[in-house]
Amino acid sequence: MRTSPPSSQSTHGRWRRIGTAAVATAALALAGLGTAAQAGATTAPQKVTAKTIATQVAKAHVNYTNQCDATPAKGFASCNALRVTGGTTAFQEAQAAKKGVAPATIKPNATSATPTGYGPSDLQDAYGLTDAADSNGSGQTIAIVDAYDDPNAASDLAAYRSYYGLSACTVANGCFKKVSQTGSTTSLPTADSGWAGEISLDLDMASAICPNCNILLVEAKSSSMANLGTAVNRAVTLGAKFVSNSYGGSESSSDTSYDSSYFNHPGVAITVSAGDEAYGAEYPAASKYVTAVGGTKLSTSSTTRGWTEAVWKTSSTEGTGSGCSAYDAKPTWQKDATCTKRMISDVSAVADPATGVSVYDTYGESGWVTYGGTSASSPIIAGVYALAGTPSSSSYPASFPYAAAGTSALNDVTSGNNGTCTTSYYCTAGTGYDGPTGLGTPQGLAAFTG
Repeated sequence: MRTSPPSSQSTHGRWRRIGTAAVATAALALAGLGTAAQAGATTAPQKVTAKTIATQVAKAHVNYTNQCDATPAKGFASCNALRVTGGTTAFQEAQAAKKGVAPATIKPNATSATPTGYGPSDLQDAYGLTDAADSNGSGQTIAIVDAYDDPNAASDLAAYRSYYGLSACTVANGCFKKVSQTGSTTSLPTADSGWAGEISLDLDMASAICPNCNILLVEAKSSSMANLGTAVNRAVTLGAKFVSNSYGGSESSSDTSYDSSYFNHPGVAITVSAGDEAYGAEYPAASKYVTAVGGTKLSTSSTTRGWTEAVWKTSSTEGTGSGCSAYDAKPTWQKDATCTKRMISDVSAVADPATGVSVYDTYGESGWVTYGGTSASSPIIAGVYALAGTPSSSSYPASFPYAAAGTSALNDVTSGNNGTCTTSYYCTAGTGYDGPTGLGTPQGLAAFTG
């Protein structure tokens, strides 16, 4: 997998160009328009056909880069955030078609004055969470574990929530708290602009899915597995029942010891990104104690659901991770046919940068940016668990979706692949369980309760 020093600079990323498939419905034109702030556009929407919108959306293409160092040293992790740096997203193409104007573009390394990706109303609608997001989550705490410090975390979170009309979540009102891996609120790690983008993405996605939840940010002093794992333990010690981890590194023989030291927390839903380098297993997604979260391309459609998903894949080395672990034992609840050890993933959510999410970040950036990567999907799923309620004290919440397999509680993703493999379901979507998307994506809360 990835080997290099554990530094994380956004300038070290690789440039990519990707396209999106045509979307066959006018519903995409409503994406992200769920608030008064967005509805105040100066150009009035025009009536256009679904075919017109689909034709324009098909032109979408973006460049994107790794937000953190993509090749960490052994024993270290990289964040799985992909920042869009140029091109035109499907969101922008759809808005342009609806308004009858030329689509806006994202200039390299530039931020936007307004969002250019999906917002909370889009994500809640796509995953059947609108009512739950409105009424559930009060008193729950989602912990976000990342490396290094984001000095602007609180103010950027406030800006995101204000724009989308979400309730304030601040230090002053007790909703937001930032600590180091030691639990200190004052002695924090060194600031890092790369990981700060990851932090903004995670905080915003937790907010988008569970606006009524409290948020605890735990910052590890470095991106080593030992420090990140210590931060996970700190989050649980401080009372979080939902812990999102949007990072990964190479599998190793040390993973089983990391499992017992950092991730074995019954009664706590721990979500982990499956990775962004296409087919292949990462750790800690391979831990038998966590919910491994794969990534999809999320587009609106004319179906009853109103959305459609496929495996996110850009190239043979760029897409959602998946695979059969070389080291971690298989959890008792996982019953796929061939892999005798831990299989990645369990469930999935949006991760394709071309159908990415809007994030507000001012440390290293200067406003609205669009992100993709499985760094988006992990906090989304953590938010779903939080909406579903506190897990039973002796449970491993990674098992919950398996109890709901084959039901309407999950959207089965049946198209796409993330590479080439000798055992088809390891890398190719199909009916039922598959590696890239697991059991599917949320359709309400039933698959995340137990």
